Amino acid sequence: MTTAVRREPTLLQMSAPLVISFVMRAAFTFVDTAYAATIGDAAVAAIGLTVPFEFLMIAIWVGLSTGLTAALSRTMSAGEGEKIEQHLGVAWKLVWFVSPIFLAVGAIIWFLAPQGGLSDIVFQDFRVYASVLIAGSAFTSFWSVIPDSIVKAHQDTRSTMWAGIWSNVINITLNTLFLFVFNWGVFGIALSTVLGRIGGLVYAIVAARRHENARRAGGEHDVPGLDPHPYRTQLSLAVPAGLTFGLSSVEMAIVNTMLAGLTNATAAIAAYSIYHRVALFAMNPLIAISVAMLPFAGRLVGKKDWEGLRASIRQALGITFGYSIVLVTPIMVLLGPWLASALAESPETVSFARFSLYLVPLSCIVSTPFFLARPVFEALGQGRPGLIMAAVRSLILTVPLAWGGQELAVAMGYPGLYGMMLGLLAVGALSSAGFVVWLQRTLREVVREHSAADTDVPLEGSTSELAPDPTLHPEPPE
Repeated sequence: MTTAVRREPTLLQMSAPLVISFVMRAAFTFVDTAYAATIGDAAVAAIGLTVPFEFLMIAIWVGLSTGLTAALSRTMSAGEGEKIEQHLGVAWKLVWFVSPIFLAVGAIIWFLAPQGGLSDIVFQDFRVYASVLIAGSAFTSFWSVIPDSIVKAHQDTRSTMWAGIWSNVINITLNTLFLFVFNWGVFGIALSTVLGRIGGLVYAIVAARRHENARRAGGEHDVPGLDPHPYRTQLSLAVPAGLTFGLSSVEMAIVNTMLAGLTNATAAIAAYSIYHRVALFAMNPLIAISVAMLPFAGRLVGKKDWEGLRASIRQALGITFGYSIVLVTPIMVLLGPWLASALAESPETVSFARFSLYLVPLSCIVSTPFFLARPVFEALGQGRPGLIMAAVRSLILTVPLAWGGQELAVAMGYPGLYGMMLGLLAVGALSSAGFVVWLQRTLREVVREHSAADTDVPLEGSTSELAPDPTLHPEPPE
């Protein structure tokens, strides 16, 4: 009698449901911009100004999810049922710690947001939209960390996909109702987003409970023992991952500050908001592949299949470049002008948005190598390289290249926004190139170290165990 061997999914098989999920989630955020366009450029600009706060929330969410998913995956594979429950308890405490902070952030935006050089209508729309979105999502977003991590640890990416679909359907339905029936403006747009996330949360909770009930009923996770440092286990990856995404929030805040300083600030902010939403929508299939890369690369690292790891990286890069050139480029060339006219109000904003949307394919090409390198480093148990490169990108490269591009464009008689955006593309290209070079050198060093270790012969009579795999138990960040 033969036992069926479980075939492990390929990178593309793991990525496919996540691609659908991420596209739906991108549409989920893009819907707000589309509906805001029916109100005017001020509403679109207000949504663009909220992006740094959204990125900050996403950064914390990603950090918590990365730490918990990694911990659950390890304990499930080892059959350590007590540790699973321990890590879930720790994660709930972290969620309850973080959620009230963003509730307070929403209140601070309402009462203390500086108006700066913004017009009154842009400032008021921003204050309403940002306060409702951030405060309202403080609990619904972070509560989803637990069920989402459980589902991913069980390798059920389809449930993640369906959670995103339900969120988007509810968001579109409520947006239509609140905006066109109740005439609630940007308040209705923000509220529909908050309530839409509840639908995805409920679906994820049901799926996670089903998986956990099956796991407990199976009785396979009966290995006793607790993690002596459960917080360190989760935070050792959560902190670098969260800070890496948090620096994206800093980068967006810098860009918005520079945009607000332009003479045509409202049109520039609105156009950049349209560009950002469209670019994020186009990048989401590529981001989904990078998310699937973490567990996929981790499996190859555990097997010490270094050639397979290199091949998967080459495959992922080939897919991203092909997608950007073959699909995104013609779509932007053909539909970019129409999108600009549909989402912008004033002729100046339309002109700015049209130029910006032509840059979306280039944005995909220069950004995705950065996205793909980070999860490979994390699979190797190294969270700090991603944090370091994100800091270089946001804190060192963004200001001089964006400002230099702006000044050069103005000197040549073009709008400053054009030069700023080209400068930001240069930031993405340089940071991606540097990150990929670093990854290649790291892989060579890791292969060399493991090859040397494989040739070592233990001393006769030695009872010492092999050292734990650093990729499974990463050291906490210094």
